[in-house]
Order: sequence, then C-alpha cells, then structure tokens
Amino acid sequence: MKLYFKKNGEGFPLLILHGLFGLGDNWATLSKAYAEKGFAVYIIDSRNHGRSEHSHDFSYDAMADDLAELMADEKLSECSIIGHSMGGKTAMFFAMKYPQLLHKLIVADIAPRKYAPHHQSIFAALHSVDVENITSRKEAEEKLRAALKDEGTIQFLLKNLYWKTETQLDWRFGLAEIEKNIGEIGKALPGNDLINTPTLFLKGSRSGYINESDDAEIRSRFSNVSIDTISNAGHWLHAENPKEFFEKTILFLK
Repeated sequence: MKLYFKKNGEGFPLLILHGLFGLGDNWATLSKAYAEKGFAVYIIDSRNHGRSEHSHDFSYDAMADDLAELMADEKLSECSIIGHSMGGKTAMFFAMKYPQLLHKLIVADIAPRKYAPHHQSIFAALHSVDVENITSRKEAEEKLRAALKDEGTIQFLLKNLYWKTETQLDWRFGLAEIEKNIGEIGKALPGNDLINTPTLFLKGSRSGYINESDDAEIRSRFSNVSIDTISNAGHWLHAENPKEFFEKTILFLK
C-alpha cells in the first residue's frame, strides 16, 4: 500500500510513525528540528490514518510491509525509525522482519507485550459525532466534549476532522476499519527472536504504558537497548515535553 508522507530536509533517512488515531502532521514541529540536524525526515500517515488509503487488513505485519514498500519507492537502503505507541509497535515488527533496513530504533511509550483493548470510550465518543449530519467543527467539538473529559484527547481527535466536500465533514482515519481490528493493535511482539538493532525505549513519567515489570521483557527481546524516561509527560510524551524528547532522541540518533 502506498502511504502518504511529507519529507523534510536532506541526509540520513529518519522515518516517524504516529500512534492510533494520529497522523504524520502531529510530528510537524519535531520533524523540522530533526531535519535541521541533518536528517531526511519522513512523517508518515499509517494505513487507515491521515491521507493514506484505508484497508480492512490492519495488522502490524501489513504496516511493516508498507514501510518496506515506501523505502523501496524512495530508494532507501537503510533508515532509523521513531515510533510512538502503535507506531512503536509497528517499528518493532519492522525490526523483526527487515533488520537489514534498520539502523537505529526509538520506541516511544509502548512495550513489546500485549495490551487489552482500552479505547472503548474513544470509539463511543467518535460515534456520538454524526459526521453525516453535523454542519460545523464546533458541533463536533461539543459532542466530543460531552463524551470525553480529557481536553488533550479531544483536540488530538479533532485534528482528524476535515471538510470532505464544501458541506460534508468526515474523519481522516478509517473508523470502521480501526474498530473492526482493534484487537490487532494490542498484539504482543510474536516469537522470542532477539532484535539486535540499537534501540532506545522512552517512557512518559506519568504514563502507565511501560512499567517496571516491562523492563525485563524489553531487555529479553532487544540485545542492544537503553530505557529512559521523559519527565513531566504522559503517553503523548513527544508533545508534552518536546524539548527533553528531542534532546534524548537526537543524542541517541547522532
């Protein structure tokens, strides 16, 4: 599948993968900062997200293959990857499947283990927005605010709302495709193969996505790994503390 992406800068290729319900544009500011440090930065919309195609095949295997296809199209023989949440799990699958294409890996706030489905409240909120019939972004915002308490999540979701026609709003992500396959997104990294790519795991200090009990499993799957924490940050650690996130990632990449 052809993925939509934006490219910034020249130099060694750095692919950035967003999380569930995200899009490449979430990384626009940081991508410019990496480009200024000498990277060719690709901010990518994963399948069923942003401007990339929708598909009922929504698995990490398929998303890893999408990246390999993008690299072939762009004639990239090697790259480094930063992946957040779902994007981090995609990057782990890519590291298993295409180790020869990967130089360095940064995984932001996700462990290799299985995660139980936990997005029910977001699906309920999204279904409360009748995109067929609403007439303004404000109306959509009010519906989301009635269903969700977290302002950050509300604004994050609203970034995906766009005018499909002059009178019709729609979501950029494939809501039906994502909801049908949500079990796939929680999947653990399969097997027990050791990944030798130099890897940095970053967790948010206020996030519960990577806990101390995950450290042992991370070290059992990654032979060349560091685990670090971004202070004053929850799950969206790159958005909540971009300065520290950038400093720690650029040090590792360089």
